[in-house]
Amino acid sequence: MERKYFFDDPKNVKWFLRSFYTSLILLIIIDLFIPKHPYFAYEGFPSFYATFGFVACVLLVLAAKFILRPIVKRREDYYDK
Repeated sequence: MERKYFFDDPKNVKWFLRSFYTSLILLIIIDLFIPKHPYFAYEGFPSFYATFGFVACVLLVLAAKFILRPIVKRREDYYDK
């Protein structure tokens, strides 16, 4: 008999995603009411650090794909010699 895991059931996946998105929305709403003491003006925007982190992550992935990959990539027959 094959073992069934938590994410094998689509109902569990839906429950997990709903709870994840609900907690995300709650955190964004809570962030609106927390007083901030920003050093720079743009740090006071709602969800600034989440947006900054997401953009930085996307830029790192793009840099790795288009800048670093051509530098370290080898030919397909590199080990065939």
